[in-house]
Amino acid sequence: MKLSKLISNRRQSVYAHDIFMAAISFVLTLLLRMGEAIYNLPLSFFIQGTICFTIIAACAFWYMGLYRGIWRYASINDAIQITKAVTVTVFIFLPVMFLWSRAEFLPRSFPIINWFVLIALLAGPRFIFRLLKDRHFDFVLESNSTEGIPVLLVGAGDAAETFIREIARERIATYRIAGVLDEKGSRVGRHIHNVPVLGTPDNLSEVISQLANKNIHLQRLVVTKQELSPTLLNKLLDIAEKNGMTLSRLPRLTEFQQGSADRLEVRPIDVEDLLGRPQANLDKPAMKHLIAGKRVLITGAGGTIGAELTRQVSDLEPDLLILTDNSEFNLYSIDLEISHRKPNQNRSMRLANVQEKSQMEAIFSEFKPELVFHAAALKHVPIVENHPCEGVLTNVEGSRVVADLCSLHSVNGMVLISTDKAVNPTSVMGTTKRIAESYCQALDSINLEKNENQLCRFITVRFGNVLGSTGSVVPLFEKQLAQGGPLTVTDPNITRYFMTTREAVELVLQASVMGIKERKTAGDIFILDMGKPVRILDLAEQVIRLAGKKPYEDINIIFTGLRPGEKLYEELFHDTEETQPTTNPSILLAPQRNTELKELSLSIDELTSIARTTDDESCRKILKRIVPEYTSNKT
Repeated sequence: MKLSKLISNRRQSVYAHDIFMAAISFVLTLLLRMGEAIYNLPLSFFIQGTICFTIIAACAFWYMGLYRGIWRYASINDAIQITKAVTVTVFIFLPVMFLWSRAEFLPRSFPIINWFVLIALLAGPRFIFRLLKDRHFDFVLESNSTEGIPVLLVGAGDAAETFIREIARERIATYRIAGVLDEKGSRVGRHIHNVPVLGTPDNLSEVISQLANKNIHLQRLVVTKQELSPTLLNKLLDIAEKNGMTLSRLPRLTEFQQGSADRLEVRPIDVEDLLGRPQANLDKPAMKHLIAGKRVLITGAGGTIGAELTRQVSDLEPDLLILTDNSEFNLYSIDLEISHRKPNQNRSMRLANVQEKSQMEAIFSEFKPELVFHAAALKHVPIVENHPCEGVLTNVEGSRVVADLCSLHSVNGMVLISTDKAVNPTSVMGTTKRIAESYCQALDSINLEKNENQLCRFITVRFGNVLGSTGSVVPLFEKQLAQGGPLTVTDPNITRYFMTTREAVELVLQASVMGIKERKTAGDIFILDMGKPVRILDLAEQVIRLAGKKPYEDINIIFTGLRPGEKLYEELFHDTEETQPTTNPSILLAPQRNTELKELSLSIDELTSIARTTDDESCRKILKRIVPEYTSNKT
């Protein structure tokens, strides 16, 4: 109640100010036009003219909403609105005065002079107030102040301009902006709010030396442009490190949209910034058409991929979102997040294990999903290597349970989330995921041969490592760094493919559209373009450097040897998989490798039966028989 009253009082004060200025402008215009001759005008004309003009102005100002503007943020838009309101007032006042008194005593130049006077009286106080609040006068007087951390901005665009204005408003400056670098070079020699554009990123070293000669010793580079190439970012990181500086960036627009940033403050450069993967082309309308109004089930909804699937699917307006996970905490966390992100989303969560057919059957019978994303799996290679039976029960039997229920309940499509470790696997995890791929491929072939529209389509999407996922290397490095090191790398030559969680899930949804709505052939595997593999040692060094430290000096890196089931490099394709392009350059297609469903089902029955006895060695032997290319390096 108090807040609404305060807002009302402020609006009334602004409105009263504008009306008072309108009355003043009438008299002031006559005075400017007539000088001392103003005393010859009848008093009745003054009173009637002032009242008439003020009433018309009050109505125009109310209609145009001038009182709604916040003086603290007065801008060009406010000036335009004031100009419109004043123009309307003058144009209405003239015919009214003519009809009332034939405008007998009104000078012909009155409308033009009054137009300028009233705009000045309305806009002047607003912009003076903003200048005082923004401390622009202080900023000019204190331009030579040495307060704040000296920084150099990289990127002379809108974000740099916004950051400079934000710093100028601070009473105690956090940063002192020494200059700006323009990537294109077209703005070199010019100024942004009195901050000079000193050069381009290519002559950064020269700019640092020039500033040092002026006794300005930079402590930080701040990247304001988000689209800088990874090559340039790595170059900036090298130069910053050599000069004892840190490299930071401004928050992205999406971080403000997601509520993760409440002001313009610099952030550390992320590893994903250095990877610099280009934005994939996405058919958002087709993705929404696939999801909107559907009942969508996501297994493993609390995991890294499952949680991101849940977020992105919820944005596409499904009729019902069904979340399942075997982890109570993970399921609670993602459900709580969605309740805040999409409070009106119809959803239901079920604590369930994909291994248990009865639990999953109850979910399918209750909710009758139309689309299923199967992300539930055991993914940590060394752990699954030491618990092969559990890996089989979750990754193989669990996938078969979900796939069979999709067929039984006439689901439109099931999307299996797979991994590059399924190609020429050296681990139990990769082998079990390869068997799951084969089972879904075989089911898809049989359903497509029957040529019945109501039969389920089975889509497999294969990709590599996801940055920041649970158990991945980057969070491990960050934790080791926080503890003072050392960072552990298994082998100096080990490489991996990486992409961000957001990008991976976007492409999973895009591949789902292709597989369910567009594809004519059966059993194909969609493979996401992972770009070039990254050497893990290089990644470790970058993590250290991004923290402002030097590898091997401040933080050491040690080699621990390959873990059980781990390969030096991953592969996205099998030798027999001749990939084909799709309509999306970020997604490739690997054709089906012939698998007999009946024979595979019998093998899975035997494998699952052995797995339930916890006979690990027998389990490995059957895995080798089903997937001949499986080679174990377990010691």
